[in-house]
Amino acid sequence: MIELLKKGILTGIGFGLLTKDKIQDLVKKTAEEAKLSEEEARKLADELLKQSEEAKQNLDKKIDERIKKYIDSLGLATKKDVDKIYKELRKMRETPE
Repeated sequence: MIELLKKGILTGIGFGLLTKDKIQDLVKKTAEEAKLSEEEARKLADELLKQSEEAKQNLDKKIDERIKKYIDSLGLATKKDVDKIYKELRKMRETPE
């Protein structure tokens, strides 16, 4: 029963975007409707919070990868590239001709 509830909640909502408070409210309402014990409700909340955090981390990772790929495709200089150029310029200024 709990697995079915979890799957329904996860597929029915933009799960990775839920806050801790929203998850707890959702679990409380679901627990009352499904007549879950306090222990079952707590376990459900813990599992949903864990999965929500994992979903957020995965989303962040995918966004970072896409942004990096896009920036790389533009051929823009990175901070590392600019730092390297500044370092070379400093060397050139310090070296007498």
